[in-house]
Amino acid sequence: MAMPQNSTGENGFCFNQTLDFSHPSPPPGEPGRTFDVLGGQEACGTPLSNGTVSSCAPSPSDSCAEPLCSTTPAEVEPRFGEGIKYVSAEGEDLACGWGGFTPGCLQPFNTSKGVLFFLCVASFLQGMTVNGFINTVITSIERRFDLRSYQSGLIASSYDIAACVCLTAVSYFGGNGHKPRWLGWGVLVMGLGSLLFALPHFTTGRYEARSAAEVGVCGGNQSLPCTQAASSLSGYRFVFMLGQFLHGMGATPLYTLGVTYLDENVKTNYSPVYIAVFYTAAILGPAAGYLVGGMFLNIYTEIGREIDITPENTLWVGAWWIGFLGAGAASLLISIPILGYPQRLPGSQRYIVMRVSEAHQLKDGSHKKASDPDFGKTVKDLPRSVLLLLKNPTFIFLCLAGATEATLIAGMSTFGPKFLESQFSLSASEAATFFGYLVVPAGGGGTFLGGFLVNKFKLRCSGIIKLCLLCTVSSLLSIFIFFIHCPNMPMAGVTQMYEGSALPDGHLNLTAACNAECGCLRENYSPVCGSNNVMYYSPCHAGCKKVSENLRNGKKVYYECSCIEKTLLPGPGDAEAGKCTSSCEKRPLLLFFMFVVILFTFLSSIPALTATLRCVSDRQRSFALGIQWIVVRTLGGIPGPIAFGSMIDKSCLLWQDQCGEQGSCYVYQNLAMSRYTLIAGLVYKVLGTTFFIVACLLYKPPSPESAPGSSDTSENGNCDLQEHKPSLPAEEDI
Repeated sequence: MAMPQNSTGENGFCFNQTLDFSHPSPPPGEPGRTFDVLGGQEACGTPLSNGTVSSCAPSPSDSCAEPLCSTTPAEVEPRFGEGIKYVSAEGEDLACGWGGFTPGCLQPFNTSKGVLFFLCVASFLQGMTVNGFINTVITSIERRFDLRSYQSGLIASSYDIAACVCLTAVSYFGGNGHKPRWLGWGVLVMGLGSLLFALPHFTTGRYEARSAAEVGVCGGNQSLPCTQAASSLSGYRFVFMLGQFLHGMGATPLYTLGVTYLDENVKTNYSPVYIAVFYTAAILGPAAGYLVGGMFLNIYTEIGREIDITPENTLWVGAWWIGFLGAGAASLLISIPILGYPQRLPGSQRYIVMRVSEAHQLKDGSHKKASDPDFGKTVKDLPRSVLLLLKNPTFIFLCLAGATEATLIAGMSTFGPKFLESQFSLSASEAATFFGYLVVPAGGGGTFLGGFLVNKFKLRCSGIIKLCLLCTVSSLLSIFIFFIHCPNMPMAGVTQMYEGSALPDGHLNLTAACNAECGCLRENYSPVCGSNNVMYYSPCHAGCKKVSENLRNGKKVYYECSCIEKTLLPGPGDAEAGKCTSSCEKRPLLLFFMFVVILFTFLSSIPALTATLRCVSDRQRSFALGIQWIVVRTLGGIPGPIAFGSMIDKSCLLWQDQCGEQGSCYVYQNLAMSRYTLIAGLVYKVLGTTFFIVACLLYKPPSPESAPGSSDTSENGNCDLQEHKPSLPAEEDI
């Protein structure tokens, strides 16, 4: 008997086998029920009021104790038109468990929502660890293990290096394999990386904070050793690099196979919402990492030991390692349920059957090669698979657009707090908090809203790309806000002379008659705000001779500062530790439009990801995401901070002096910083807009004849075919 065939050959899920949807064995005393897809039974295949065909396949919410397909296929009469894709269950065990151990208590979790929950926990832990804890504790690790900045930079970049190395193999072989097993083992490896990252705390001796002499005031002991013997502790950087490498390896399946596993096991229209929830959890992770990591850093690294220094002291090292222990243990636990999921969820069969391919149609028809069920299962198909993606212009330009957006996201996440710190004269912790208030609602909300909009308006691939274009243009217009800037707070010897006159451009002069006898060093940067509302490089540079034992507003107070004159009474003034507070009136406007830029940048992320999944063949989805991640990381994620950093450094007014060597930047010129940020933002936003326009123009959807059906959901929750109805059999035949 002739079996239904896929005439288009676009989808890899095309088999010459029958399709049988059967309910499990009924309880004793009840007759068995079998659903014939094409039969004329009253309960199954009955036309609904809207003219669509009802389905009796179990919903995804059914437990996996009720498999969708029986292992004994029954012949069915082909009655549908050509183009519908049929898939055989091939006797798959869809129960949730580990090997033969499939307890009934686990089966309620064997749904798309259950998978989404565990994957969200895994992505939350990944974001909290890699993008939260690492960035929070890197300074403490440098201090504890005597690391230089470039060495800590290598530690941070080890994650991206590992991801780039593993992406091709994981996305190619994992995409055609058992995805939950790849995901589970990946999360487990990520957990081992976190535990390894915390290991140096337990293998080194106790941290001894050297009690510092009273350094800082005029006439005090200003000497600091410039040459330090190389510490053997710096060798632990290789342990940290290995831990980060394991983080990168473990997270690789999460954002490639995890996305495609969700996409394959939910209805096409709901896929963007599921993916948006998944990515929102990944964005909330870093926010939790900053908050929790900051709390741990207020605990001394040697827990239980009394110390006479406070967290404000430059010698303080917080308990940086606690977060990694907790995240590592949680990752090991969450990997266990993920490993128990089947290769596909019960109820997902109908979504595969009625999925309509939106893959870009190549002129030479080579996209049909991916329809072969055996395509992509061996290494010899890897070059052909890469070539098919490279010949897909829509995919290529979506990758390039993603790289430009990733450059902005990586650059802003790295230097956004520094921008706020300089513009509004904030401390580093205050700037990080402000930036967190912007990123969490704008980034998390934008990510979820993007997926919601795709589902709400049921956008096809071309419509999704147009939505991405609209978001990019909106953020492009908002980025012109960087024409506005806040003026620098006056700083003696940097932005103005000590007596208040203007300082010639490029000529710093931190020494004046009022502090010439103090012997101040450039190495001791500790800004203070004088009672005249002028900042000074340090208490010594302000000519302060005494420090009060009592705090004012939680800050140290310095007295008898010869460079500061009292406003009312004659004589030396005083100064408070820290920067002067900025009263910039443009702060609300800057914060609002920065919120808008971040919102629209993240708003396009899930639609762009959904368009990537739609414009390639089903069998190439995981591999396409892997290739896209490589492009995004190599062209965007890795060079993004470098590009932004080099442009922002051009606006530096005052560099750190480490015994004659230039260090980091202390003070930026706010006007130049805003201009350079504007230039970088415009360049990448214009490129992103151009790439989305080209992707939209070059996209060639399948012809209507080759896409006969589309899945949708009727009011009763059944799976219907409501688009391209002419391809369905007449209602009287059903």
